[in-house]
Amino acid sequence: MTNDEALNVMRENKICVVVPTYNNGGTITDVLSRITNIAEHVILVVDGSTDGTLEKVRQLNLPQVEVVDYQPNRGKGHALAVGFRRAMQLGYNYAVTIDSDGQHYPEDMPALIAGLKECPGALIVGSRNLQEKNMPGGNTFANKFSNFWFKVQTGMSLPDTQTGYRIYPLRRLPSTRLLTSRYEAELLLLVLSAWKGIPLKPVPVRVLYQPEGERVSHFRPVADFTRISVLNTVLCILAVSYGWPRMLLTKLIRKI
Repeated sequence: MTNDEALNVMRENKICVVVPTYNNGGTITDVLSRITNIAEHVILVVDGSTDGTLEKVRQLNLPQVEVVDYQPNRGKGHALAVGFRRAMQLGYNYAVTIDSDGQHYPEDMPALIAGLKECPGALIVGSRNLQEKNMPGGNTFANKFSNFWFKVQTGMSLPDTQTGYRIYPLRRLPSTRLLTSRYEAELLLLVLSAWKGIPLKPVPVRVLYQPEGERVSHFRPVADFTRISVLNTVLCILAVSYGWPRMLLTKLIRKI
């Protein structure tokens, strides 16, 4: 799918782009410039940045970019919830989410849009190559760990449950009030969406990991991995009492 074809699909289906950012001043200019080659409306959520990110965005003066800014930093989950609520206020049905650290390729957005065109109403999950050059070993382990528990909780397999490059069907998502405030919110969205019967469609995307020392990451290995572990424990309990019965009921209703 070309950029022009992707733009037409975005117009027809009311799709915007939501970009959460926190202290990514070194990459935000490049990322936004490339996104706006494809998308007409970008909601940039500046999550308490203190490194001049906001000033650099304003200097770009891109009319396609709407900035939502607040202090202090509240976490990625909170930023996504803010972006989703703003998108729905504006009448959008879908939101593409993409990280602002330069890891994702905005040029892959048409591939995600094509996936949505094939499966309307689905949650499109950009799936990275977990063996990519320079990918930190800790990231690979965390993703495999997350993929395993996702399958336990939903009975479904996904190749990449920690990617931030997705298309969300805003009107079908669980309430944003259920989201946690940090990184684990993206895993929670996948599980709750699966329980709700929203189709999940993986689409391969590229990923760029800078060499050690050049990479900017706000993932806190101990604190965030602990939060993810606690969330997985809670979700496993809820899967037995709520998630699995709901998915079974949804399947039975669809067969009637």
